[in-house]
Amino acid sequence: MQAVAGDRVSIEESIPGVRPAPRNVAMDAYRGFVMLLMMAEVLQLARVAGAFPGNWFWAVLAYNQTHVEWAGCSLHDLIQPSFSFLVGVALPYSIASRLIKGATFGRMFAHAVWRSVLLVALGIFLRSLHSPQTNFTFEDTLTQIGLGYPFLFLLAMRPPRWQWIALTVILVGYWLAWALYPAPGPAFDYQAVGVPPNWKHLYSGFAAHWNKNSNLGQAFDAWFLNLFARSKPFIANRGGYLTLSFIPTLGTMILGLIAGGWLRGAAPRIPMKRLVVAGLTGIAAGLVLHFTGICPVVKRIWTPSWTLFSGGACFLLLAAFIWIIHVRGKRAWAFPLVVIGVNSIAAYLIAHLFELFITDSFRIHLGAHVFEFAGTGLAPLLQGLAVLIAYWLILFWMYRRKIFLRI
Repeated sequence: MQAVAGDRVSIEESIPGVRPAPRNVAMDAYRGFVMLLMMAEVLQLARVAGAFPGNWFWAVLAYNQTHVEWAGCSLHDLIQPSFSFLVGVALPYSIASRLIKGATFGRMFAHAVWRSVLLVALGIFLRSLHSPQTNFTFEDTLTQIGLGYPFLFLLAMRPPRWQWIALTVILVGYWLAWALYPAPGPAFDYQAVGVPPNWKHLYSGFAAHWNKNSNLGQAFDAWFLNLFARSKPFIANRGGYLTLSFIPTLGTMILGLIAGGWLRGAAPRIPMKRLVVAGLTGIAAGLVLHFTGICPVVKRIWTPSWTLFSGGACFLLLAAFIWIIHVRGKRAWAFPLVVIGVNSIAAYLIAHLFELFITDSFRIHLGAHVFEFAGTGLAPLLQGLAVLIAYWLILFWMYRRKIFLRI
């Protein structure tokens, strides 16, 4: 495997499969960066931008802290694919570590299934926090990963050729299933399935197969989600998110699995050229499919072109973190990210469970207007920064005491 000049730096100093490898700091930093983006939702940049209309700086920040309405990509849209991708990258390291400790295939597969169940259950629990009863929905990041994880494990135990074949079958098969499902006609009532009357993202022609809440995935959810007890019948997801997206999400995890295999297989060298080429190829392939009308790049329904486009971005982000940390040897700056990245499940839970408690504590003990000293427009940002610091201090306390949540 070829690598660019000057990148002969060890990610793992042991021979793969012989001794446990030290933690990949770049992976931890990348994961920490992704979780930081998720936790940083408390900064409420959209509210800040609204207080400063016409200000391009706040507008750009706000755009990249929100999901695009349909086709396209913001920085915020790369959170879920990055998290999924990194699950795949880490799996070869995890399997090697377990094999060294004497684990059998049966025990490891049972653990993979158990992990899948826990991830799905945790995702449903978090989606049910403010519901009158259990909200059985399966589009949460953890749930989507959980649904595909046993299959990812089985592919990790097979040669790379199987992984490439599985990826191809998933992307082509999923695209074909959507393309063959009848597209909505001109008389289709989009408002009946939760699409706003002023929705600007309806496609015509062949691309209409990927219109919001009028597609194969929506039809599946209208049947599947109503099999569970609900406070009211499920009609459509307001954001257009789907249960079946776990299938192309598995494709994203397979791309990560391939990247992890490259990294372990090339050790002690770093296959930087291969990572960069894969990244650029994925982005280019996704854009070609989008602009030719074959398959639009839509994160909310995780189209195959989105799998390729976002997977390419993940390859480039991974390569960037590896280059800075392992090739250039600049690690100190990444410590705050590593603190988050090594405890990603804890970070995910803290962001979902602790925000209201922390903000109420600030209000009760510091006063309702404590963050308005720079003006009411910046108050949401300053409050969010305080909450974000509190999140990190909790994770730092856990890091210092070696408390890591694992599933």
